[in-house]
Amino acid sequence: MSKILSRSEVRTETTWNLDDIFATKEAWEEERKAIEMDISTVTQYEGKLGEGAEVLLACLEAQEKLQGRLQRMSAYSYLHQSGDSMNPQNQMDAAKARDVSSAVSSALSFVRSEILSLPDGKVEAYIEEELGLQVFERSLKLLLETKRHRLSAETEKVLASFGEVLSAPYRIYERSKLADMTFPSTKDGRGEEVPVSFALYENKYVESADPVLRRNSFNVFSETLYKYRNTFAEAYGTEVKRQVIESRLRGYDSVTDMLLKPQQVTTAMYNNILDIIQTDLAPHMRRYAALKKRVLGLSEMTFADLKAPLDPDFSPGISFEEAGELIKEALQILGPEYGKIVDDAFSDRWIDYADNAGKRTGAFCMSIPDVHSYILISWSDNMRGAFTLAHEVGHAGHLMLAGRNQRLTNARPSLYFIEAPSTLNELLLADHLIKGSNNPRMRRWVISQLLGTYFHNFVTHLLEGELQRQVYELAMNNEPITAVKLCELKGNILSSFWGEDVVIDDHAALTWMRQPHYYMSLYPYTYAAGLTASTAVAEQIRSEGQPAVDRWLEVLKAGGSKSPLELMKLAGVDMSKPEPIRSAVRYVGELIDELESLY
Repeated sequence: MSKILSRSEVRTETTWNLDDIFATKEAWEEERKAIEMDISTVTQYEGKLGEGAEVLLACLEAQEKLQGRLQRMSAYSYLHQSGDSMNPQNQMDAAKARDVSSAVSSALSFVRSEILSLPDGKVEAYIEEELGLQVFERSLKLLLETKRHRLSAETEKVLASFGEVLSAPYRIYERSKLADMTFPSTKDGRGEEVPVSFALYENKYVESADPVLRRNSFNVFSETLYKYRNTFAEAYGTEVKRQVIESRLRGYDSVTDMLLKPQQVTTAMYNNILDIIQTDLAPHMRRYAALKKRVLGLSEMTFADLKAPLDPDFSPGISFEEAGELIKEALQILGPEYGKIVDDAFSDRWIDYADNAGKRTGAFCMSIPDVHSYILISWSDNMRGAFTLAHEVGHAGHLMLAGRNQRLTNARPSLYFIEAPSTLNELLLADHLIKGSNNPRMRRWVISQLLGTYFHNFVTHLLEGELQRQVYELAMNNEPITAVKLCELKGNILSSFWGEDVVIDDHAALTWMRQPHYYMSLYPYTYAAGLTASTAVAEQIRSEGQPAVDRWLEVLKAGGSKSPLELMKLAGVDMSKPEPIRSAVRYVGELIDELESLY
């Protein structure tokens, strides 16, 4: 039986090169200490922001500079821990970085409080008076919109100083999952023992063509999750309670309203994504499940079978290097500047694709001011991994273009938009694969891969969003969030979506334990929002060509200088209306229609 490697056993070239952030650990230590010393570069303006526009500008510029340094310092320790959370030194360094982050957050809380305490119209007058403040105009006006929800300056400072403590639920979840949780091995269809881990199950076994391995690994995986259900529920319940308490202290009508505020999204836009996709997509996905059941000759379609390959004998493996070349070819359409970012990501070790014990599960991209992006993924030699990699490269290209064209203050867009550039890359990869072959069998295989993108974002993440919606509703009514309740909610949500043709058992109901997104504000539903927009943009690129590409690059470079609705309208998509959502769902239905005809 193959074993799960430790971090020290994986090949160096499969890991990221963090020396680009700090050349040595000593350099990182020096910067960490220097940041603490340099907090005074901002706090020297405390109590003075009412003295004039030039003072406010100097304060905001000093704050922006310090926060950029803090992001870089924190990223170094976070990425080390993401690669190996079992390493005690990584754990200690991450804790040190969090301590500094909390200290900075507490010390700088006066900036927001003082700005909000200025007389009405004062900030606007400052912006008119001082041209340098215009770059901060958008962030200042967004801050002013929160004025009635701000607490006293001293209370805000105390809350900020508790930053590390208040974020503990997420760290407890991650530490339990990555450092403590181990899985027994299981057997494949040939009776051979195979190891099981979070990464192996979610990146490989869940899509295995071997039904015995697929179901056995799901059972072993779920039985281990079950043992941790009460700890995970306590951590998540505490996170929800914290958010509810804060929303009440700040005078919001609900915790949902508080969490949507920084996204610049209305409740109607939020509910549209959840309601329309669940209602309109469910019949299409049930057809897709029925097609798999028939083609694969399954006596029943279980939750563990939903991602099984439709054509097990035609499922080409792909190496990381091959995936890199394929992605570079597919994204050439986005032009040379974007292409250079993609090339550098693969040639300069921006990507950590090793599979080792203690590594963070899933995939993510982190872009660091004045450095570049880093991508984490665990590679499993399958095309689903290539789509995930293209997705994360989409974040890298987006955030690096934004960083080059915007100040740090305006570089990052709303969460509501953040998944559009990443999911568009998946659609461009699918288009490239389809254009590269006239083989009907290849076409149906590519359609299956493309449906994997919609499954991930329109089903997996969307149903996470539905669970969040129901959990917050219960929490606002002071109902406790327990493991029993979470399993009940998740089981009902899955059963409602999939209907009677998919077996939703107790193991399927544990799916709420698998994703960290529940600790990231109202993040899960935004995957569906982003894919809705990117579906429309992909169609524009197919029909218009270069003009649509040029608009899209303009959107990417705009970063967070515009609201998510403005960014999407700049790309030619009006997300204030339900039609783009329904259009995207119809497109999924058309893909399934074609797949049915090809079988």
